[in-house]
Order: sequence, then structure tokens, then C-alpha cells
Amino acid sequence: MTRQSLWDVSEADVEDGDIRVNVGGFKRRLRSHTLLRFPETRLGRLLLCHSREAILELCDDYDDVQHEFYFDRNPELFPYVLHFYHTGKLHVMAELCVFSFSQEIEYWGINEFFIDSCCSYSYHGRKVEPEQEKWDEQSDQESTTSSFDEILAFYNDASKFDGQPLGNFRRQLWLALDNPGYSVLSRVFSVLSILVVLGSIITMCLNSLPDFQIPDSQGNPGEDPRFEIVEHFGIAWFTFELVARFAVAPDFLKFFKNALNLIDLMSIVPFYITLVVNLVVESSPTLANLGRVAQVLRLMRIFRILKLARHSTGLRSLGATLKYSYKEVGLLLLYLSVGISIFSVVAYTIEKEENEGLATIPACWWWATVSMTTVGYGDVVPGTTAGKLTASACILAGILVVVLPITLIFNKFSHFYRRQKQLESAMRSCDFGDGMKEVPSVNLRDYYAHKTHSVCSSKAEEM
Repeated sequence: MTRQSLWDVSEADVEDGDIRVNVGGFKRRLRSHTLLRFPETRLGRLLLCHSREAILELCDDYDDVQHEFYFDRNPELFPYVLHFYHTGKLHVMAELCVFSFSQEIEYWGINEFFIDSCCSYSYHGRKVEPEQEKWDEQSDQESTTSSFDEILAFYNDASKFDGQPLGNFRRQLWLALDNPGYSVLSRVFSVLSILVVLGSIITMCLNSLPDFQIPDSQGNPGEDPRFEIVEHFGIAWFTFELVARFAVAPDFLKFFKNALNLIDLMSIVPFYITLVVNLVVESSPTLANLGRVAQVLRLMRIFRILKLARHSTGLRSLGATLKYSYKEVGLLLLYLSVGISIFSVVAYTIEKEENEGLATIPACWWWATVSMTTVGYGDVVPGTTAGKLTASACILAGILVVVLPITLIFNKFSHFYRRQKQLESAMRSCDFGDGMKEVPSVNLRDYYAHKTHSVCSSKAEEM
């Protein structure tokens, strides 16, 4: 039968009002005017085809003799499609898999918009619920994978000591210095380091009190000699700690790529720069302005508190969370910026003639920032009724804006904290007493599955 004679028969069949469909063995005769109510759907587009090639693009096979269109689809779901053509609404039974149903209606060209209101809420709710489970499962897989990658890197670094002079001794020192809790020696060293850091911070704070300041020969307040002794001891300890870690590091080039080692370096650099500046000022009075640089550098001692991150799982997890949550933090800042801009202009418009503290928009920015972050210093407050209502709206909006991204950030913090605890536990189980031994047992099946999934996903994105 030629193409023209085929379509002569097909068009006559359509004019007669029926077409035949076979969906996985489920056969029905459908009225063409019913299908044409939805011309964008697959069956509606099928009626508008003018060639066999066009037909086979929409169905899996076509019987020239019976003039029947065949679809290799699930016959149990096709009655829902038929119901849609007759009523214009989709209904979803509770026993159906929402994802299979979603794929099926997508194949037939039916939008989820047509799901009736009685089924819409439960349908979309059932689609959203697995996303949280998927996130938890993905977090567990990523946690296992990342931890195993870090353990492999840890063992790779430890293996670099093999064959070196005093390799086993240097490896034990490296483990004790870089892994708090690995052994009794590392715990003692960790406690001493924490005490020195806290002592340095406490003496810096006490030195700011007038009772502990001793005037110099020019009447300017100076440091108590007792605090200087504590400061010099702390610098000596921090310098020894950094030099010792560098001396036993498995890779000198990668040493300062570690953020914790950079923090150790920055905790002692201001002291030595201040020492050089003071020597220069004493030798050349014309450079007395450099003394202000020394005063600024002395304030940088407060950053020594970051050294505690080496001994705290929570602080390291917090740092990783902030590093990988820049999108959420940026979103939070964007929301706050929009809210501050809007409420500051509204407050300025209402209060500019009644309140000197809110007479300019920059002053209103300060007020809106304090209000939206729920700090509420109380230094500037609106006085009019409209201003107080604006302030109430600003505070409520601030609470909502701050709360929105918190869940996402907390989920990431939990993920990194769990991963860090797994890594520490694996490292503490390592034993290098007689040289390198086998890597601690891990779930290789999950690791391999996750890696394979990652490679397949990347290949699919490239295609």
C-alpha cells in the first residue's frame, strides 16, 4: 500500500470519528474529537500527522492493515490517561508510584497542571518527601567517600617517611603534632597548646585594663612586664610548634597549603614584624609613624584563637561549612540587603521631620540593620505610630529572612561534622609502630558505587 493510499484510509477513519490504539495489549477505540480537545498531547498530535515517518516518531509501531497505533507503555496507567481525555482532569491513586506516574504523563504530553485539586497536594507532597531522603543518603555517601579519600591521602603522606633517615621516628612525631588524640603524647601536646593559646588571649585582654598598665618614661601606658613574659613564652611556644611541624612534615611544598598551618604562621608573624618596626623606630626617630603599624599588629594577636581549630572538630567543621555554604550565605546577605534598603527608606520618609536620629538615609540603614538582625541597640528608635509599625514589620521580616537559609547551612554543618568524626576515628585506629600497615576497613561497595555514579553523571552532563 502506498503512502498516499495509506493516508486516504487513515483520514477516512478519522472522519468516521475513531482511531485504534494498543497500549501494551490494552486496546481501545478513541473518538478523534475527544483527542483534539488537547492537540498538544501525544495522541492529539498523532491525528495531525501527514506521513508514516511522522506517525512512527509518536508511536512505537503502526499496523497498516488494522490501522492501529501501538505504544509500548504500561497498560495499567493508560486508563488514567483515558480519564484525562474524557474529563480534562488527572487523578492519582495512593498506591501509585508518583515518579512512574510523572514519567508516564510526561510521555503522553500531559502537564502536571491538570492534576485535580483533590490529588494535587498529596501528589506534590509525595514527590518532595523523597528529596530529603535523597539528600540524607547523598550526604552519607559523600561523607563516606570524602572520608575515605582523606584517609588515602593521610596514608599516602605517612608512607613518604619510609626509607628516609629516622623515618619512623619522624612519622611518630608528625602523627603526635598533627593529629590530636592519636596517642598519649599527642593529647598532652594538644592540652599544652590549648593552655598557651588561652593564656595568651587572657593576658592580652587583661593588659587592656588600666590597673595592669604601667606608664613608660613619656607617660604613655605600657605593658606589664609579667604579661610581656607570658607573651614571649607564648611566641616561643608557637614558633617551636610551627618549626617542629615543618621539620617533620612529609611534604614541605604542601605544608603551607594547609589552612591550619597558615593560621599558625599568622599567629607569630605580627610579633616579629612589630619587633622589627620597633627596632627601626628606635634607630630612626623620623619613622615614628611606623609605631602605629606596630599597634595595629599587636591587635592581630586575637586571631590566635583560631589555633584552637586544630584541636576542635566543631571549629574545623564550621570552617568547612562556611567554605562550602557561600551560596547560602550570599543569599542571606542579599535578603538582608533588600530588606534594609526598603525599611530604611520607609523609616526615613516617616521619621525625617520628627526624629533627628533618622534624619538621613544612611542613619536609617544603621537602624534597619540593627532591627532586621534583631540586635536592637536602642540608640535610635522611631517615635511616631507609623514608624513603630514599620519597625515591627522590619523586625518580623528580619526573623524570617535569617531563618530561611539556616536549615541548609545546618545540614551542611552536620554533614561536615559527621565526616570529620569518621576521619578522626579512622586515623586513631591506625598503627604505624612497625611501619606501614593495612588501611582501616571501609565500605568499599558504597565508595565504588558513589564514584561510579559520579563518573556516569559527569559523562551524561558532557553529552
